[in-house]
Amino acid sequence: MNATENPATCPLCRMPSNAAPISLRTGSYHSCENCDLVFRAPDEWLDAAAERAYYLTHRNDIHDPGYRHFLSQLADPFIERLPPGACGLDYGSGQAPALAAMLRERGFDVAVHDPFFAPDDSALQRQYDFITCTEVMEHMHHPDRELERLDGMLEAGGWLGVMTELRPAPERFADWHYHRDPTHVCFYSAETMRWIARRHQWQVEIIGKRVALFVKRG
Repeated sequence: MNATENPATCPLCRMPSNAAPISLRTGSYHSCENCDLVFRAPDEWLDAAAERAYYLTHRNDIHDPGYRHFLSQLADPFIERLPPGACGLDYGSGQAPALAAMLRERGFDVAVHDPFFAPDDSALQRQYDFITCTEVMEHMHHPDRELERLDGMLEAGGWLGVMTELRPAPERFADWHYHRDPTHVCFYSAETMRWIARRHQWQVEIIGKRVALFVKRG
């Protein structure tokens, strides 16, 4: 972050947050009145080395039935909407790119990219029929830039499948488990997802409390 930048500037819509910060044992949080994002105070974000070290404590397994069942919340409705043989990208694939494996098993051509575990940027120089982004958006320090990048990589009519737990009502935020993870810095509501769709001229369908499916208008 630029030293002169307002620390309460929303990382999604770049508007200043005028609301009083929320102070909890897990940190301080700002809320944006423009796009409805809640975000951790930027001076509390982990640096890259600490972030990677935290991810290494995860025990996700590409073959774990429980993990696959969790990812099926996105995979099942997403596959229903994709044309056979579509080419896609698992963006933020992590150590165990189980979703990419699940999609390949269903006949899709899937590349992977992750800044820590699959950092080959050649995957970011192409366009795709679809992009998946599972349990990633909550970690984004600059969601404005990353969503612009994803928009540029999507073909017209392409799909973006997002999985991140949607934020509960404000009175339940303090007891919500999601902000206890120190790598989680951005927290999206259903209204935030609709704001994102308007911003990029996408259409959005929200499924349950974790999945948002966007389609780029042709």
